[in-house]
Amino acid sequence: MAGSNRSFYSWLMTNRNTVSANEIQQFANNAFLDSTFPKQSTDFDEISKYLEENTTYLMSMTTFDQAWELYHTAST
Repeated sequence: MAGSNRSFYSWLMTNRNTVSANEIQQFANNAFLDSTFPKQSTDFDEISKYLEENTTYLMSMTTFDQAWELYHTAST
């Protein structure tokens, strides 16, 4: 990830909103409550695999893909 060492989780937490309406904000709220989320990771495959195998709160991996694109854009 060029230009940044910020983890995906750290970026995602900037999207938390307790009265959220959009899917990325809901994802952030739920990830905050997930004590085993890979908080230090900047690796797409690692986070994607974790979400696919260990969570029930993400209704669609498309939400993760959209969030990852925003994270990548913000980090470059």
